[in-house]
Formats: sequence, C-alpha cells, structure tokens
Amino acid sequence: MKSWLTLMLAAAIVSGQPKKVLAIGAVYGYQHDETTDGLATIWKLGKDTGLWDTYIRTDTQLITKKKLDNNAKNLNDFDAIIFDTTGELPLDDEQKAALMSFIREDGKGFVGIHSALDTLYKWPEYGEMIGAWFDQHPWGVFDAPVIVEDPNFPAMRSFPREFTIHDEIYQPSKEFSRDKVRVLARLDETKLDYNNPLVHRADHDFAVAWVKNYGKGRMFYSTFGHTAEAWKRADVQAMYREAVKWALGLEPGDATPRPRP
Repeated sequence: MKSWLTLMLAAAIVSGQPKKVLAIGAVYGYQHDETTDGLATIWKLGKDTGLWDTYIRTDTQLITKKKLDNNAKNLNDFDAIIFDTTGELPLDDEQKAALMSFIREDGKGFVGIHSALDTLYKWPEYGEMIGAWFDQHPWGVFDAPVIVEDPNFPAMRSFPREFTIHDEIYQPSKEFSRDKVRVLARLDETKLDYNNPLVHRADHDFAVAWVKNYGKGRMFYSTFGHTAEAWKRADVQAMYREAVKWALGLEPGDATPRPRP
C-alpha cells in the first residue's frame, strides 16, 4: 500500500500546482539568529516534498488583500502563512483584518514557530488566534523533558512518547487555555525546577505544541526552534513538515480541545 506522503507527492506532480506558503521572519524585538535556520528549513521541506513553494520575507508588506504594484503578491496568492517573528509588527488595520480573514473566513493555515508567541502583544485578536503569548522562559535553553499527549496527530508521529530536546521552552501566558486549543505535547512537570521566580503557571501546565481551529482555518504552534541544534533534528524537521501539511489541508488531524490527560 502506498504511503500518504507518496500519494500526496504523486498528486502534486500530476497537478503541477504546489501550494504557496508565505513565511515571515520580521523582527521588531529580540534578535533570534536561528530564524534563518527555521525559514530555510521550511523552504527546503517544501522543495523536497514538492508540496509547497515558500516565499520568505523579512517585512510585512504582503500581509494584505490590497492589490500591490511591482509584481508583489498579497494574501490572496497564498494557502498558509508562517510566523517566525518578534515584537510589534507594523501592521495597519487593513492588514490585521486581512490576516484574520485569511485564516478565519478563507479557511487558510497559520504556523507559528517559537518566537511567534513573542509577537503582537498589543493586538488581542492575534493572541486569541495563536492561543497565548510568551511569558518568560524560566529554564532558558536546557534539556527539556517532553511528553507527547497526542501521538496520533501527524506532527507528533516523529517523536517517541517521551523525549528530551535541548532548546528554549516558552512559558505560555495566562491567556492559554486547554478549553480553546488541543495540546499535542507538554513539558514533563514532574522533572522541572520550580524554585525559579520566573515560573508563573501555578498549574504547572507548560504546553510546547498545540493546534486549534480558528473559524474555518487551522493554526499550529510549537515553541521548538530557538537553537540551531533543534533545527538539525530530523524529528523537529518532520514535525514542522507535517504541521505545514496539516495547515495547508493536505493532512487530516483532530484539533478538538481536550483536558490534560
């Protein structure tokens, strides 16, 4: 029996029309050197599978539905958008409305990489869409103990049920709620140091990857990807490959919220 990936590759070849992904690496806060590793990996995954073409930008000009000059595309030309961003991106009201309608009404995809959670704090609708904001990283870069909660979700199939990753893990802010997202993986709360004053979650619930349906659209976020070492891992690359496929609607995956098991 042919694998799902083989069938998708065959379909892409026959149609000759790979999906189009807009990858934004705009930075208006902390400078993450590994943004290059992340966006280059997304570009390569698209080329290797033949499933999508990646348009990498370090500005936010194309986040609009207005017609642009000089051969510039806009959101109407894309099937998913990826944020590997920081800070208050310079988006006007039309751009904000265009981004939300792209996901919510048009049924397109959004993938947030690491510092996408450290973005647009002054825009409540962005926080609602992505599920939380960054609220410190109490342990910095460390050997993070991870438990996979949903091994059946495509983006989690490359990981064992428990593993360790040397990376910087973001603590989700108080807006995070399992009533609104489906957590795919979390830190093993029994193996953490709680003496650090930057630990703010009294529930000790530190999700590291989650998904949600936002209107008709699909949103995936993972904190993985702060270190160049993390991007070299085959399992992390596979996670983002399957996440993009899911966001593009090429792969099924249940985003129904559920309690912590």
